[in-house]
Amino acid sequence: MEKLSLSAWLDEANASNLSFGIFCLQTQASELELPESALLERMKQTLSVMQEAIAYGLSGVRSTGGLVGGDGLRMKLHGSGKQPPRSLLGALPAKAAAYALAANEANAAMGKICAAPTAGSSGVLPGVLFSIAEDRGISQDDLAVALLVAGAIGMVIASRASLSGAEGGCQAECGSAAAMAAGAIVDLLGGSPDQVGHAAALALKNLLGLVCDPVAGLVEVPCVKRNAGAAMIALLSADMALAGIHSVIPVDEVIDAMSAVGKAMNSELRETGMGGLAATPTGIECAERIFGAKNHPLE
Repeated sequence: MEKLSLSAWLDEANASNLSFGIFCLQTQASELELPESALLERMKQTLSVMQEAIAYGLSGVRSTGGLVGGDGLRMKLHGSGKQPPRSLLGALPAKAAAYALAANEANAAMGKICAAPTAGSSGVLPGVLFSIAEDRGISQDDLAVALLVAGAIGMVIASRASLSGAEGGCQAECGSAAAMAAGAIVDLLGGSPDQVGHAAALALKNLLGLVCDPVAGLVEVPCVKRNAGAAMIALLSADMALAGIHSVIPVDEVIDAMSAVGKAMNSELRETGMGGLAATPTGIECAERIFGAKNHPLE
């Protein structure tokens, strides 16, 4: 099967003198045989799920395994200045981190989320999109188009590499989510198709090689906090691209490199719960406390 090419799509958008978002809207509506308005409505429904996940996480809900919960709310209070000291990040990044934590805490608590592109990385895209929307007064229609941009980037990553932590490590989950979010932000803020590609490449490069090492085999630790970190990388990558900073390695090649790195990873570092943080003394103790010494995932 022929691999998809983000570079080719970006070139097509450039040649047609279209933003990448409008190119994605027209192309995907045509392929799905839907009116563009209907496709945007579908995206708005997805946005609604993301927004509800953030709200659920910000309620301070605890995870099923009991390892995480309430951190999204803590970050929101810290960033808003209601609980000193004020965030070092500034209002928008602090809000993005809070929302990313909250949405992924909703996932850990078995709430309804949108896999973006996976459940384990479901906080990154909502975190950046809704924080920017609130900061810049962005409409739902524009957010819906940004979601199509993120989806297009995710489709290419799935085609050329993987979105699975079990296959490619967390670079395939939080790394892909950061790339999707970075590209979406750039288009949302009026960046060119080329800048969308650079943003996605820069984000993925900064998370290349990230392992998947869930403590006790649960999508809680370190997954939730990695969503906040990936959201920060997405914001920085978008800012760099909008500033005119280029990725020396083209985006398709970065994705191909991610695929090669994932294949080279030891299986213990690919969602088995047998390496990395999961294999630390505290990680093992957490697994034993949750599942019992004779039944924890490392045995």
